[in-house]
Amino acid sequence: MTEHQSPRLSNGVKDQVTQDQINNAAWAACDTFRGVVDATQYKDYILVMLFVKYISDVWTEHEEKYQRQFEGNPERVESLLKRERFPLHKTSTFNHLYANRNADNIGELINVALEAIEEDNRSKLAGVFRNIDFNSEANLGQPKDRNRRLKNLLEDFAKPELDLRPSRVSDDIIGETYIYLISRFASDAGKKAGEFYTPRSVSELLARLAAPQEEDSIYDPACGSGSLLIQTAAQVGSNNYELFGQEVNGSTWALARMNMFMHANDSAHIEWGDTLNDPKLLEGDQLKQFDVVVANPPFSLDKWGAEVAESDRWGRFWRGVPPKSKGDYAFISHMVESARRRTGRVAVIVPHGVLFRAGSEGRIRKSLIEENLLDTVVGLPANLFTTTGIPVAILIFDRSREKGGDNEGRDDVLFIDASRDFTPAKAQSLLGEEHIERIVETYRARTEADSYSRLVLREEISENDFNLNIPRYIDTFEAEAEIDVVAVQHEIEQIEAELVEVRARMAGYLKELGLDD
Repeated sequence: MTEHQSPRLSNGVKDQVTQDQINNAAWAACDTFRGVVDATQYKDYILVMLFVKYISDVWTEHEEKYQRQFEGNPERVESLLKRERFPLHKTSTFNHLYANRNADNIGELINVALEAIEEDNRSKLAGVFRNIDFNSEANLGQPKDRNRRLKNLLEDFAKPELDLRPSRVSDDIIGETYIYLISRFASDAGKKAGEFYTPRSVSELLARLAAPQEEDSIYDPACGSGSLLIQTAAQVGSNNYELFGQEVNGSTWALARMNMFMHANDSAHIEWGDTLNDPKLLEGDQLKQFDVVVANPPFSLDKWGAEVAESDRWGRFWRGVPPKSKGDYAFISHMVESARRRTGRVAVIVPHGVLFRAGSEGRIRKSLIEENLLDTVVGLPANLFTTTGIPVAILIFDRSREKGGDNEGRDDVLFIDASRDFTPAKAQSLLGEEHIERIVETYRARTEADSYSRLVLREEISENDFNLNIPRYIDTFEAEAEIDVVAVQHEIEQIEAELVEVRARMAGYLKELGLDD
């Protein structure tokens, strides 16, 4: 549920809370940092505190329940608490930090609590808080200012609206709040937001095109904060799937790990590292294979590692090495090689240059088409992202089209030109539900529509030198309406007659006023 939908209540208890109430309260907590700390930095403090508040409230409510249930048996209570999803000590809970909010070393106390939380949950949280420092003078100011800001932060999260006990708030509401905050941070961060966020409507479109099924393994090699993975998993309709991801930025990787927990995807495998130079998701000496691979990788990444790609030990660049200043086809090559042979699907967001640039990129593109792996090209509107105003495209590769796959006989590529389907907004173009639905239905049915979609045989693409520029295949020209010259002339004559009359009246008014000279 987004913040625009109808409010949803928690588990039916007397103390009810809506999605909007939690979203607004969490966003208001950011006032502590606005104008002092850059959005790309203060997001980490807010999201970490939200996570700590969440696991603390769950632990505290369960502790109270066990104490009532096993009154007089503290050993039993302690034993049960050790089996919690996130076991905590009292000194690492939010309540402890809030009780000490006036301490001169509150930043240090928060850091100590985070270290204890990691230590008590090493299998899940090892390293997640390593890049966050609540005692940082560089980010949070000198001691007096820092202490005041942290006290305000703790008091904001102690408000009744952010009481996140399970009896009051369901996991899906908390997960939505986490996504909501990430989207708002991305809006504030502007062009820096590309490191951690794909606009929700674009993520939803990509996820629906990827169409994961039950028991599928889903992988994002540039997963950012994990929102695209979560959107894709939501398409399955059950919890019967596996999630995998890798992220190069340590802070963003930590956000992704917390995002998974906030959405009850505790078993997700999210690795930290450079996918193109050091892929972490392996089976022995081979890349791990996945049923669905999705990504919004950084556009035209410079210095991505072309100098060592020739000797890539995983054999990802056998079709060719992309230019050192444009890593788009490096990610595409990695994704295709990571998709399960004869069944895997790949859906990736790319800049339009990927469709037509020549050189080594052209040779890679030619190979992918000749192998019959390219299934669909979707052109999207410009200005969908906070990071760039350029139009983008979605490429879908289907390994079931290769020899031995169920779609081996398919010999066409579906082109969809959705570049004019959007809702104008102040800062960005927006994909509405009707726009997403039209793209998805066209893709599923592989239907053709004038000026919108067309099935193109690979032979025609070959004749165009494997150029995938969408206007080569879909004619979007709209003839201008015929002009009735006689009617236009009549309209001009009528306007001129009215103008003569107006001028005569104006001359009369000037004469009356003695201004006719």
